[in-house]
Amino acid sequence: MSKRVLTTESGAPVADNQNSTTAGIGGPLLIQDQHLIEKLARFNRERIPERVVHARGSGAYGRFEVTDDVTAYTKADFLSEVGKRTDLFIRFSTVADSLGGADAVRDPRGFAVKFYTEEGNYDLVGNNTPVFFIKDPLKFPDFIHSQKRDPFTGKQEPDNVWDFWAHAPEATHQVTWLMGDRGIPASYRHMNGYGSHTYTWTNAEGEAFFVKYHFKTDQGIRCLTSEQAAEVVGSDANSHQTDLLQAIERGVFPSWTVYVQIMPAAEAAHYRFNPFDLTKVWPHADYPLRRVGRMVLDRNPDNVFAEVEQAAFSPNNFVPGIGPSPDKMLQGRLFAYADAHRYRLGVNHTQLPVNAPKAAVADNYGRDGFMATRNGSRYDKNYEPNSYDGPAETGQVLSAALAVSGHTGTHAAPAHVKDDDFFQAGELYRLMSEDERGRLVANIAGGLSQVSRGDVLEKNLAHFHAADPEYGRRVEAAVRALRDE
Repeated sequence: MSKRVLTTESGAPVADNQNSTTAGIGGPLLIQDQHLIEKLARFNRERIPERVVHARGSGAYGRFEVTDDVTAYTKADFLSEVGKRTDLFIRFSTVADSLGGADAVRDPRGFAVKFYTEEGNYDLVGNNTPVFFIKDPLKFPDFIHSQKRDPFTGKQEPDNVWDFWAHAPEATHQVTWLMGDRGIPASYRHMNGYGSHTYTWTNAEGEAFFVKYHFKTDQGIRCLTSEQAAEVVGSDANSHQTDLLQAIERGVFPSWTVYVQIMPAAEAAHYRFNPFDLTKVWPHADYPLRRVGRMVLDRNPDNVFAEVEQAAFSPNNFVPGIGPSPDKMLQGRLFAYADAHRYRLGVNHTQLPVNAPKAAVADNYGRDGFMATRNGSRYDKNYEPNSYDGPAETGQVLSAALAVSGHTGTHAAPAHVKDDDFFQAGELYRLMSEDERGRLVANIAGGLSQVSRGDVLEKNLAHFHAADPEYGRRVEAAVRALRDE
């Protein structure tokens, strides 16, 4: 077998990759050394902007298989028959830290799935928790600023974290999740995923249903205590990446069973909670889980940068039969995610292999821009409508229309019977065992006791008292004890 030849970017063979060309022996370097100049210039440009959130991530390829008939609820083609398989790519991530952050930390985990369907790519971008800290996207930049590194100290500051939560009582439910046992998954394979938001399914007859997605790990839930996590981070900061990579390489393919909760659209207005509030769940007693299918990951990316770092997910990548809901956070993300990728990767990021549709080539009138690789042939026009044989719209509605009523410009949220910020946080606390409650209280007290401002401390304590009197008393006692040491 002939030896591969090292070449420049233009394909010319490289004579020497260990020594730069000089003006005589030992002389200064020459700018004519094209290989040197190209190598240094390319190296200077190898980094791209990292994600503002979900920067640290891992990913893998796999497949989704339909196991149960859901055609009464959606006309989505990839869900159209039992046994149908669809290729997919999943990216897991932590939320708050930077690209070089550790994996085994107390933080929500991103759970983003790209289904390469025959009708285009469908992106389902969720977390490993069914709720979130806020319900309105207007607060998202401020929330993330409070959780990221402080501009003066350069560290994540308990004062900032808890100060924001003190002014966001709706965060109490998610804080209870985060500080509980599931706040630090042992690995990406051993955690559940959730679509978190509410989405719309539309069937062939045009009937609308609101749905929530659940991805239940078939490996079982495994989590780390704060002490165990500190030990793991000390031995392997990339522990989740290591686990996922090695499991797939040795043929232990992780899988998740996919379920949905389904709410007929007519029931939304009168449900006891606002069904579009991201800080709340739909209790399973009200809307039980219905199995849909199974996801399996069976192939690692060949190149982490090309396929994980450049993977771009957007909640507005829908397919016929699936659409958005009035969920405010989802509505904000429909813009923000795609906009972030246009900034990070460029307007043609959908032409990258990991992001490109597999079943058919995207056919539209978008042209040019940085890194354009698909601009049509000499016979194609770049405008529409036209008199030539270019692509045309179908005229078919992708999903049911969202009902809108009332005056424009209102900031008010719809009122439901149990739409307070603390009820579900208290329900979650009361579901926990005594040991789980003890660890939850200790985790909260460990961070909250470091807060310097008394008013911030008192506001947060009031939230836990409002969720459940015992919850509040125990957190307050633990915090006081730590502050008195």
